[in-house]
Parts: sequence; structure tokens; C-alpha cells
Amino acid sequence: MPTPETPASDTSGAALDPPEFKVLTEIGIIAHLADNLLASVLPDGLTTAQFGILNHLVRLGRRETISELASAMQVAQPTMSSTIRRLEAAGLVNLQPDAKDRRIRRVVLTPAGHAMRQSALAGIGPLRERYADLIRNEVWTDLLTPLREVRGALDRNRPTTPARKKGPGQSTGALQIRDG
Repeated sequence: MPTPETPASDTSGAALDPPEFKVLTEIGIIAHLADNLLASVLPDGLTTAQFGILNHLVRLGRRETISELASAMQVAQPTMSSTIRRLEAAGLVNLQPDAKDRRIRRVVLTPAGHAMRQSALAGIGPLRERYADLIRNEVWTDLLTPLREVRGALDRNRPTTPARKKGPGQSTGALQIRDG
């Protein structure tokens, strides 16, 4: 098993593949593994997509329309509407009229939504302990700045429409969250 001193061999692409491709491959693999790991500790009934919305609303600290959330998560608006309806039925979000234009409804996290997010974060505690011996804390903190730089660059230059599935079994990748 690889340790911090003996990293895994380079399996992110062929020897002549550009480094950008290799990095994006690694990020995709990590995102898939992280989504599955997160799903294993989420409170019963909460999906990773639903947690992503709760986390997005807390992280950015603002109310967003369903259209804005769909764009941020890079999913179709009907998909986001369905997910918001489920969160609303569970009492985790409310739809409230916009202060300036009452025709617009904004998604607002409820106290129960905040509590659910906190419960999900509490579930991550045992994972931190589990991985503390495998991945040093410095590795986690040192990765934040370059990952934010990559995310920011990709986010600022992404297509305006969500990617579509290419064919059977060919997903567009992990949940993508935009800051803007």
C-alpha cells in the first residue's frame, strides 16, 4: 500500500499525456472516490446531490434560484427542481419570494437544513481519523491552494450549458459545484 513516502505509481494516463490531462484524471478519480465515501456517512435519506446543495448554500451564504443552483451544480433545471422539491418536503429548504421581484423564488436553508448539514459533517469525523495515518494533515492543507486555483480557472471558463452524457455508461463525471 502506498504511503506518503512511497506514492502510488503514475496511473493517470499514458507517459506522453499532457500533465493537465493527468491532473484532471486524478481529480475525477478522487471525486468519484470522495462521493462514494461521503455517501457512506451521510445521514439516512440524504443523497450526495442533496448534501451538495445544502453545503453550497451554507458555503456561499446566499439564497439562490433553482436556475442558479442548476447552473452551479451543472445539472438541468428540471433535475434541480425535483431535488429542491425533495429537500423542501423534508423541511430542509424553503422557497421564498425574492425581495426585489416577488415573481422570483429563492431557495433558503431552514434551521433543519443547517442541522442536517452539520450532522453530515459530524459523520466525516470518523473518516478523518481513519485517513489520518494514511494522509498527513499537511498534504490536505497544502492541496487547498492549488486545487482552488484549478477550480477557479475551470469555473471561470466552463461552458454555459451542462455537459450531456455521451452514451450508455459514459457519465459526465462527478458533481461539479460552481462558486459564482
